[in-house]
Amino acid sequence: MDAIKTDNLTKRFDALPAVDGLTLTVAKGELFGLVGSDGAGKTTTMRMLAGIMEPTSGDAWVMGRHAAREAESIKEEIGYMSQRFGLYPDLTVLENIHFYADIYGLPQKGREAKVDRLLAFSNLTPFKKRRAGNLSGGMKQKLGLACALVHTPQVLFLDEPTNGVDPVSRRDFWRILYQLLKEGVTIIVTTAYLDEADRCNRVGLIHKGKLLACDAPQELKKLMPGAILEIRSGDARRSLRLLRERLAGVSVGLFGDRLHLVTGDPDGVLALVPDIMRQDGIDLFDIRRIEPSLEDVFVSVLSGGKE
Repeated sequence: MDAIKTDNLTKRFDALPAVDGLTLTVAKGELFGLVGSDGAGKTTTMRMLAGIMEPTSGDAWVMGRHAAREAESIKEEIGYMSQRFGLYPDLTVLENIHFYADIYGLPQKGREAKVDRLLAFSNLTPFKKRRAGNLSGGMKQKLGLACALVHTPQVLFLDEPTNGVDPVSRRDFWRILYQLLKEGVTIIVTTAYLDEADRCNRVGLIHKGKLLACDAPQELKKLMPGAILEIRSGDARRSLRLLRERLAGVSVGLFGDRLHLVTGDPDGVLALVPDIMRQDGIDLFDIRRIEPSLEDVFVSVLSGGKE
């Protein structure tokens, strides 16, 4: 039995489709990433799977239970951490965890050991008496995760859990998720960070409510048409404008301080670029062929490079 299954799941707000005919499955014990830009339908999908929002049409099942018709019973099986998880800033770390333990009806017998384990698990033991409002962004996210885990859910829904969190805290958060996977927890995570999506077992690319592609990261990278050349130059933005003008049929994009060129003729472009840059007086530091990232794939899929 799959942990998650959807069949033509659809949610409309008036005439606008937020989620449009979503069909997918997530296996038990899998780390599944749902990736898309703002407004793609990721949060709406999460809310329907968690039984918080009813679909306009279609169906979803979580651990064999219908997400709409059996929403109350599903809540015993899942942990849900929204983008703005409801921590109470005036309560301490320990008090917040006990509050959620009360909500889930966790018995007093064995509770202290469970709470101590969650504190240690999330590296929050030294901060258990600190008010939640005084925690850093990364610590708040880890506390939110601890609260979502207090009733030992089988499926964990995380809606952009590391959004706005510093890189070190993001790394710590993912380390905790990997520990949960070892314990057999199924994790569904939405993220706008494509480097994080690379850590998932499988990734679904969603745009305007539609699932454009769904597979393991390495398999998704095969959707990339042509090859990618990476360029480092003395002026990235000027190089971008120049190469877009001079290289017909080549997609040129800015990635930080570097350019990515997508082309079906990498050898030919490799020979042309140095001359083009030299003629315009731009220093070319490096040009090389690279493996596509998920960000490259996502941009390519959105631009129609692969339906």
